[in-house]
Amino acid sequence: MTGCVQVTTATETREQAIALAGGAVQQRLAAGAQIVGPVVSVFWHLGQYGTGEEWQVLLKTTTERYAELEAHLLEQHPWDNPELCAVPIVEGADRCLEWIRASGNP
Repeated sequence: MTGCVQVTTATETREQAIALAGGAVQQRLAAGAQIVGPVVSVFWHLGQYGTGEEWQVLLKTTTERYAELEAHLLEQHPWDNPELCAVPIVEGADRCLEWIRASGNP
């Protein structure tokens, strides 16, 4: 394992996604983020089937910084119960992984 994770969430608007990602990166909770969208989501929510457009936010951080990043995202997210998932980065280019690890240390 690399000790790094990719964290995903989504927002309703591009501006919300930029604000969420920007705050996390500025506070060094994530090394970087990409915003993809709009994407189409298909889901069950509050017992109902739905579809909609969202802006996906992908953030890279370390497993050590994940809890703090999660807390920040949940506090700053415009939704009450946003989808927030982290998956381990099993392999990656050494220089990229080092960048992720070093980004939390100003």
